[in-house]
Amino acid sequence: MKNNTARENASGKLNLKQVIAMGVGGMVGGGIFSVLGLAIAQAGHAAPIAFALGGIVALLTGWSYSRLGLTFRSEGGSFTYLEQAFGQGNIAGIGGWLLLVGYIGTMGLYAYTFGVYGAALLGGGADPHSAMQHLLASLVLLVFLGINLYGVKEAGDTELLIVTIKVLILLLFAAIGLLFVKSDYVFPVFNKGHLGVFMGAALIFVAYEGFELISNAVNEMEDPERNLPRGILWSIGITITIYVLVSLVAVGNLLPEEIDRYQEYALAVAAKPFLGEAGFMLIGLAALFSTASAINATLFGTARLGAEMARAKQLPRAFGFRRCQNGIPWVSLVVITVITLVFVNSANLAIISSFASSTFLMIFAAINLSAWRLRKQIVIQSWVPLAGLFMSVASWITLGIYLWGRDGNTLVWLGLFYGGVVVFELLFSQRRRIFFAG
Repeated sequence: MKNNTARENASGKLNLKQVIAMGVGGMVGGGIFSVLGLAIAQAGHAAPIAFALGGIVALLTGWSYSRLGLTFRSEGGSFTYLEQAFGQGNIAGIGGWLLLVGYIGTMGLYAYTFGVYGAALLGGGADPHSAMQHLLASLVLLVFLGINLYGVKEAGDTELLIVTIKVLILLLFAAIGLLFVKSDYVFPVFNKGHLGVFMGAALIFVAYEGFELISNAVNEMEDPERNLPRGILWSIGITITIYVLVSLVAVGNLLPEEIDRYQEYALAVAAKPFLGEAGFMLIGLAALFSTASAINATLFGTARLGAEMARAKQLPRAFGFRRCQNGIPWVSLVVITVITLVFVNSANLAIISSFASSTFLMIFAAINLSAWRLRKQIVIQSWVPLAGLFMSVASWITLGIYLWGRDGNTLVWLGLFYGGVVVFELLFSQRRRIFFAG
């Protein structure tokens, strides 16, 4: 037994626990802290059901990812699957560029949340424009850049430690908080109607983004035939459990107007009825661990996506440069981190986070369509990707309706973002045909 463990540790590859940690770390990031208020505002007492519905979409899409990942075994993940389904043309290229920008926006949101909570815990206030917030947001990105440059095993070990701590904190919060839930706060369940549940599910879907990063690491994990599907499904299942329990405690301990008033601090305030001031510190620490592990997992997978796109000539060759010692795509890691630093310190993160949510619903719809087109090759039942496709598209449309009614300017900015990404990819593809011909 000890010899087997020694061999596993010496392999430098991710074991099942580390794979699950990567998935949970990628999902349970800043999302649960930043979108909980939105979910409750739309779904009311049924917010836990909204989180469960989002989880169903993730599970269906996760199974498509696991079958695609085992068949094609590429660090390119979603980009490679689009290539296989639609050919090496502009569709795969646009999908790859959208993924990169979506991941950068997501990491920007995570770093922003880390900075705000960190500044508040250090007594620097909750001003999102404070110097301390910017310093902490930048520092956490640079720390995980260093860890990912150092080695794969180190990134996996770090992720496992951080995820274990934050899951224990959130489960402790849920376990104690359930004892203090007020029945008149959770009944009637559908106090805002059934439509509000679907609206809430669409708005919080960004909280489930991250599990797909597991497939990017298929060549860096032990026994992928076993660990890839288990890692994806287990990580989504754990995340659903956490979200449902945490949202139930929040709904059962706070009135909707209180959640709206405190916004991203809703969870911290929800802990006060049964944990007092210590509750704020506990949830603040959970927020720091959550966002930190999400940055680590997202940076790990995004860098490998960039390297794979460079191999397919969808990005400049430099993105594919790797360290000789361990094959880590160092240029991709550095460039992605630098761009994220610019985003988190200068861009409108409300627009970026909306873009990330919308983008991943589109990408997941495309991946489910890819799985359906390749269903015989990847050996998957047709109804799974079709159901995932339907639910992803329905959620994306619902999100668009919400933005149209609540924030038309953001919808316009999203359109400009998408238009810009398409134009850049088309221009680069023309350059590719000229300079990479033959």
